[in-house]
Amino acid sequence: MCSRADAPTRNHVEPLAVSGDPAAAFAKLQEIVAALPRTTVLSATRDRLHAVCRTRLGFADDLEACLDARAGVVHVRSASRMGHHDLGVNRKRVEALRRLLAEQSE
Repeated sequence: MCSRADAPTRNHVEPLAVSGDPAAAFAKLQEIVAALPRTTVLSATRDRLHAVCRTRLGFADDLEACLDARAGVVHVRSASRMGHHDLGVNRKRVEALRRLLAEQSE
């Protein structure tokens, strides 16, 4: 799943909307990702994040986030390292992040 404009339609998701201070919202997103089960943050800066999420079966998925402060969004990419069919796990992960970020921004 990817929110960039050039993502194939079947893999496209909307970027995560941020309200208020974009930097604070991105920092909150980093905290949310770090707390996800079976997730390891590999790198994090003030506007980029790269983590590896392990599925229940042990497969590794890459999760990337990039803050676009001007647009007030965070672009996300969650993709399996192996294969093309992930049973919807990556889309569910992105939507869970969207929900958790919105809940913590209220």
